[in-house]
Amino acid sequence: MAQPPAGPREIGRTGVYVPALGLGCAPLGNLYAPVPEERALATVQAAFEAGCTYLDTAPHYGVGLSEERLGRALTGRDRASYTLSTKVGRALRPRRPGEPADPQGFVETPDRVREWTLTRDGIRATLESSLDRLGLDGVDIVYLHDVENHIPEVYETAFPALAELRDQKLVRAIGFGMNHSDVLARFVADLDVDVVLCAGRWTLLERTAYDDLLPVCERRGTSVVVGGVYNSGLLADPRPDARYNYERAPADVLERARRLAAVCGEFGVPLRAAALRFPFGHPAVAAAVVGCASPGEVRDNAEMFGHDIPDELWRALVDRGLLDEDVPLPIAG
Repeated sequence: MAQPPAGPREIGRTGVYVPALGLGCAPLGNLYAPVPEERALATVQAAFEAGCTYLDTAPHYGVGLSEERLGRALTGRDRASYTLSTKVGRALRPRRPGEPADPQGFVETPDRVREWTLTRDGIRATLESSLDRLGLDGVDIVYLHDVENHIPEVYETAFPALAELRDQKLVRAIGFGMNHSDVLARFVADLDVDVVLCAGRWTLLERTAYDDLLPVCERRGTSVVVGGVYNSGLLADPRPDARYNYERAPADVLERARRLAAVCGEFGVPLRAAALRFPFGHPAVAAAVVGCASPGEVRDNAEMFGHDIPDELWRALVDRGLLDEDVPLPIAG
């Protein structure tokens, strides 16, 4: 029986370390449903208590609300007690009179809008604005966020701007965050990338990143942080109305998730525990970040992460055709 992944783990060769399980802070920006301020702050407190001291946020999350709340939750904490990442690529500004709102899944947010900004000055200004919202002098990791439709600008201005910030030691590690593993693979192959945050493409239901991204990351020494381990909720609770990659789960995918849950149940393992552990079968994976909207969700994820999982479960999933024979499994030895 393999032991749960232990931390801290180094990001690339940067001297930045993260625990194996981190907190995704999109829910603090009221993703899909409002989270009261008190509960948002208590969620961060629970993450510290559970040892989930890698915190990932972004201006996109609640048009700045996630960063603002995280900043309030971190007030007075020892800066060395946590690792923090945010993202650049979108600037925020006040919404003009008559201008339509663009919530993009977030509710009850500040009256702001997002604008793409991938110039050198725009990248720097966006990071400065994030630091203002966070109330901090610096973050450890900065990702270019969802830039799959802005590839020329990434090469021409955006990544060079991030690399300059790293060279000036204003940022310790840089990379990309998105759910397009093929684009991430291209960037890792071409650029000096410390880390990528890949959402939803290396899970019990999806192997895309294994085919394109993970091999180049292993070759280049680029660390992978896995997001979306539950594929938007389906692998947490495969009920009929579950979300899969931000939309209602198709019937065939829902059925596969239910079969996964049934096999896990035969071994006394919750599906959530298996979903959290699975990505760590690949050596390039340094951490997983999971979005939580309450202290209870944080504690549940921490408990699931430490759950005993017999090696026989993984072999059973392969034998029953629920995992491909060639994927690496998180087993002992």
